[in-house]
Amino acid sequence: MVIFSTFLLVLVQPLLFFPKAPLLCFSVTQLVKLNDRRTRMTKRNDAVMSNPLDLFTEEIIDAILDHLNDEPFSKKSFSLCCKSFYFIESRHRKSLTPLRSELLHRVLHRYPYISHLDLTLCPRVSDATLGSIAATWRETLRSINLSRSKGFGGIGMRALAAGCSGLVEIDVSNGTELTDAAAKAIAEARNLEKLWMGRCKFVSDIGIGCIAVGCKKLKALSLRWCLRVTDLGVGLVAVKCKQLRSLDLSYLPITEKCLPPILQLQYLEDLVLEGCLGIDDVGLVNLVHSCSSLKMLNLSKCQNVSHVGLSSLTHGAENLEQLILSYGPSVTTDLGKCLLNYSRLKSIRLDGCLVTCSGTKAIGSWRASLRELSLSKCTGVTDECLSFLVQAHRQLLKLDITCCRKITSAAIDCITKSCTVLTSLRMESCSLVSKDAFLLIGQRCQFLEELDVTDNEIDDEGIMSISRCSKLCSLKLGVCLNITDEGLIHVGSGCRKLKELDLYRSLGVTDVGIAKIAQGCPDLEMINIAYNNKITDYSLISLSECLRLRILELRACPSVSTVGLSAIARACRQLAVLDIKKCFNINDNGMLALGQFCHNLRQINLSYCSVTDVGLLSLANINRLQNMTILHLTGLSPNGLAAALLACGGLTKVKLHTSLKPLLPKYIFEYMEGRGCVFHWRDKAFQVEIDPKGWQLHVGRSPEG
Repeated sequence: MVIFSTFLLVLVQPLLFFPKAPLLCFSVTQLVKLNDRRTRMTKRNDAVMSNPLDLFTEEIIDAILDHLNDEPFSKKSFSLCCKSFYFIESRHRKSLTPLRSELLHRVLHRYPYISHLDLTLCPRVSDATLGSIAATWRETLRSINLSRSKGFGGIGMRALAAGCSGLVEIDVSNGTELTDAAAKAIAEARNLEKLWMGRCKFVSDIGIGCIAVGCKKLKALSLRWCLRVTDLGVGLVAVKCKQLRSLDLSYLPITEKCLPPILQLQYLEDLVLEGCLGIDDVGLVNLVHSCSSLKMLNLSKCQNVSHVGLSSLTHGAENLEQLILSYGPSVTTDLGKCLLNYSRLKSIRLDGCLVTCSGTKAIGSWRASLRELSLSKCTGVTDECLSFLVQAHRQLLKLDITCCRKITSAAIDCITKSCTVLTSLRMESCSLVSKDAFLLIGQRCQFLEELDVTDNEIDDEGIMSISRCSKLCSLKLGVCLNITDEGLIHVGSGCRKLKELDLYRSLGVTDVGIAKIAQGCPDLEMINIAYNNKITDYSLISLSECLRLRILELRACPSVSTVGLSAIARACRQLAVLDIKKCFNINDNGMLALGQFCHNLRQINLSYCSVTDVGLLSLANINRLQNMTILHLTGLSPNGLAAALLACGGLTKVKLHTSLKPLLPKYIFEYMEGRGCVFHWRDKAFQVEIDPKGWQLHVGRSPEG
C-alpha cells in the first residue's frame, strides 16, 4: 500500500506545479482548488495525514485512470488498492469487454456507467443476458458489438433497442441465425446511427424495410453478404434514411434499379458496391442522378462495369477522393479519360487489373495529385508505364507494386527519384529488381514508415541503406536469402521505432542479428522468424527485453526450447499470438510458464511440440485463450485433451486431427459447441521435415545443415 501510494505521489506531484505537463493539463480554477486542498491537508492532524492517498482529488484520480486505459491489469491493480479507489474506478469505466458471457453478470452492477460494450469475446450471448444489459445500462449504453456472438434473437434485440434509448451503434455482423424478427426489433432503436449487419443471411427486404422506417437517423449501414436483400430493401433504406453517409452493399443481388434513390442521398460519402454482379454498363448508362457529396466509391470485383458504367456512376461526384476498382475493368485510355477532371481524387486501387501502358499514361494526365496508388498483382505493369505514373504524381505517400514481376531496377530508380516523401512501399516478389536498386530506397526515401521487400534480391548493403529510414515501423524481409546479421545490426541501430519485423525463411539470420534488433528496437510488437534452424534460445532471451511484444512466430525453429520460451513468457506479458509448431524441444515446462505469466494470450499453435496432458491443462489458466491448434502431439491422451478442452472456458476455435474425433466423448463436443466453440478437423499426415519446400537449397545448404 505504501509503495503504491508513493508511486502515485511521484506520478502526480509534477502535475500540481506544472499545469502544462504532457500527461495532464489543468485550468487556473483547477489549480486554485488543488492548492486550497493542499493547504487544508497540511492543517490536518498526523492521523489523517498518515494516508497520503487523501491528497488526490477525484479529477487527478480520473486522469490517472485515463492514462491506464490501455493497461487492463494496471487498472485492476489500481482498483484493488483501497475501497475508495475501487469505488472510483467502477464509476470511471465507460467501456467493457468481458472475457466470457458468464462473467458478464458479475460486473453488471459494479460498473453503472458503461456506454460501450464489446461482446466479441463471448461466443454465446442469450436473450436473457441482453435483457439484463438493457435493464442495467438503460440510461448510459450507446454502442454494443455482437459481431462474434450467437444465441440471441428478436427477444434480446427488442429488449436492447426499446430499453436503451441512447443506443446509437449496433454491430450484429455474422449473425447467421438472425431473422426478420430480429431486424424488426432493431428498428425500435429510434436514435440508431450506425448499424452493421454483414452476413445476416436470413434477413430479407421485410426486415430491412422495418429498419428503414424505424431508424431514420441512420448514418452508416452495412448489409455486406445479406443475400436476401434486393433492390426493394435497399431502395427503401435510401428513401427513408436521408442522413446516410456510409452504405455497404457488397455482394448483394441488386441491380442498377436501386441506385437512383441512393445517388439522391444528400450526405452520402462512402458507397461500397464490391462484388455486385447485377450492376452493369447497360443499366448504369441510363442513370440521371448524381451524388455530389460522394468521397469514396468501391466497385471492386464488379466485372460487368467498364469505363462506360464508371463514367455514368461518377458523373457529378466532384468531391470524389478514393476509388477502388480492384479485380475489375482493364485500365485503358478510356478509363483514364473518364476520371480526368476529378481534381480531389487522392487514392486509387487497381489491384489485379489488366494495365495497359496507354491507360497509365492517361492516369498520369489527371488533374488530381494522387497520394495513394495500388497496383498489386496487376498484369501489364512495366518500367515505362510505372515511371510515367510516378513522375506525374510526385506527392505519392503510399505505393503498392506487389507481384509486378515485369518491373526492374529502372522503375525503382524513377520511383525513389520522383516520390521522395513516400511513407509506404510494398514491392513483394518483384523478382527482376536487382540488389543495387535497394540502395536507392534508403538514400532517397527516408520518410518511409512501412517497407515490404519480401522475396526479393536485397542484401546487407541494401538493408544498411534502408536503416537510414529512422521512422520505419514495419519491415518485411521474408524469404530474402541474401541478408545476414550484418544487415540486421544496422536496422537495430537505425530503426529504433520498428514495431513489426518479418524474417520468415530468411536463412542467413542468426541469434546475433536478433539480439541487435531486440537491443535497438524496444517497441517491437511483432516478429516472424519461422523456419530458421539457426535461431536458438539466445534469440528468445534477447527478445524478452521487448516488453510490448504481442505476436511471435517461431514455427519450425528446432533449436528453440522451453528455456527461451519461458524467458519470453516471464517478460512479455502482452503476448497475444504464439506459433511454436514444430518446435520439438518445447515441452510442458514452457506451457506452465505461459499459463502462469501470459494472461493476454489469445491464439496458440503447438502442433508437433513435446507437450503432454499436464502442459495442455496448464493453459487453462489463460482466460483470454480463444484459438488453439493441436496436431500431432504424441504425448497427449484423449482424457487429457478432453480435460483441457473443458477447462479452457474461453475457446471459440480448436483445430484437431481427425484421428482424435472417435476417441473423445460426444458430450464434449455438445458442451463445447453449446458454449460457442467451433471444431476444425484436419487429416494431415505426420511431417518430420523442417524444410518441406527446400528453401535452404536455394543457397546451397542441405536441410540438415
